[in-house]
Amino acid sequence: TNRDATPAVINNSQGGRVRRAWGTVEAAAAGDAGSTYRMCEIPSNARAIRVVLACDDLGTTATLDVGIYQNTANGGAVVDADFFASAVNAHSAAVAETMVSHESGAYNIDDIEKPLWEALGLSADSNRTYDVVVTSAGDIDAAGTISVVVDYVV
Repeated sequence: TNRDATPAVINNSQGGRVRRAWGTVEAAAAGDAGSTYRMCEIPSNARAIRVVLACDDLGTTATLDVGIYQNTANGGAVVDADFFASAVNAHSAAVAETMVSHESGAYNIDDIEKPLWEALGLSADSNRTYDVVVTSAGDIDAAGTISVVVDYVV
């Protein structure tokens, strides 16, 4: 509508350089439920536009959450363990590269224009980095690879 108005109205468009963070780990066959794998870090002012998960078949009960934790320099505590994805089935078959950005419903589609700190419900930018962490919500009883790729704009 703004573009077609006379005179045209310039939108406040979001812009920036797309950046990518990623990590790959080898999960051992003895991974208990609750095991955490720190995959990469993103800044608090990042606007996450795509979070992709891929993994091997990790056994008979393995499910994976993808969430946000404080980085280790800030104590490493969980902020939201399933911010991006919750209980992704990693036991029926390998998970091909799958976008899980909004799978859990905690980070909704309408949050995509918000910086991470705002989407997490903070009242101000914490000016820090956060870890993107995969947590096993079921026992991993088959060794395999887990990979996460996060595309974001700052």
